[in-house]
Amino acid sequence: MTYEEALKNARSEIANCHACPVCNGIACKNTIPGPGSKGTGTVAPRNYEAWQKIYLNLDTIAPNLGVDTSIELFGEKFDLPVFAAPIGAVTNHYGPKYNEYEYTEIMAKGCRAAGIAAFTGDGLNEMFFEAGCTAMEKAGFAVPTVKPWHRDLVFKKIDYAKAHGAKAIAMDIDASGLPFLKAMTPPSGSKSVEELREFVEYAGIPFFVKGVMTVKGALKALEAGAAGIIVSNHGGRVLDHCPATASVLADIADAVGDKMTIIVDGGIRTGHDVFKALALGADAVLIGRPYVVMVYGGAEEGIAAYTAKLKAELTDCMQMTGCATLADIDRSCIFHG
Repeated sequence: MTYEEALKNARSEIANCHACPVCNGIACKNTIPGPGSKGTGTVAPRNYEAWQKIYLNLDTIAPNLGVDTSIELFGEKFDLPVFAAPIGAVTNHYGPKYNEYEYTEIMAKGCRAAGIAAFTGDGLNEMFFEAGCTAMEKAGFAVPTVKPWHRDLVFKKIDYAKAHGAKAIAMDIDASGLPFLKAMTPPSGSKSVEELREFVEYAGIPFFVKGVMTVKGALKALEAGAAGIIVSNHGGRVLDHCPATASVLADIADAVGDKMTIIVDGGIRTGHDVFKALALGADAVLIGRPYVVMVYGGAEEGIAAYTAKLKAELTDCMQMTGCATLADIDRSCIFHG
């Protein structure tokens, strides 16, 4: 199956999402339920557009040694610095072809087969997080992502994830803007540095904080002891009028990049975008909506096709900019127009 075939198949299998040739956030805009962003619906398109305003510096005066796109992270080696983002409520947002458990198992298994890995999600139904942990165990690796629930529930989910072999865990703290979290009793939502530190210490495995958009936030995550951060505005779904992740990434990387792992998401669609993210200081990227479309359009084959496309594009970028390894990619490789 090719990427184009999976994309075409998805159009008849998916709801709300249009499976556009370019997933730029414009057609779905603020369609929720669906893959749109909040309020004016401008944040997801802004994420995408910011990557398009960064260009690559052609330089082929370099040793012809081939390129290595692999990365070592979480104690594992992956073919690409790319991970599938945690996505919840797929039945509600993308249609009834798969329930959350089926989707999660396909995603975790398909990503590992393709040489990468998935971050699995969380939701009001505790079975969804548990399904992600089961899928992680079957696939051999995934990163469970827990919502910023109240203390005891976070501890419970950390215990469950570790019992199923989790080697790292994430918290999408930006989800504190979701309506169902605001209505929780006991209270769930934003966390202090002290509360985050308690989770980090309790986990005892690398703990990543997803939803960091400022240098100030990155420094607070570092103070809490997090192993890494994910620069993310939750695809524009929790706060309108946010800047693009590409616009804030470099400053954050300058502040904490030598002290913790940095992953970024938001509008990354091609291997060219992956290259640009690494040049700005990220160690790896998360990609959300396009991987959902691939599951609906081709299950594991769709995941493999899209991942192969990303690898081919990243390889081409590296060859044509004189980068033999990911470590060679830096800001000298890009140009801001």
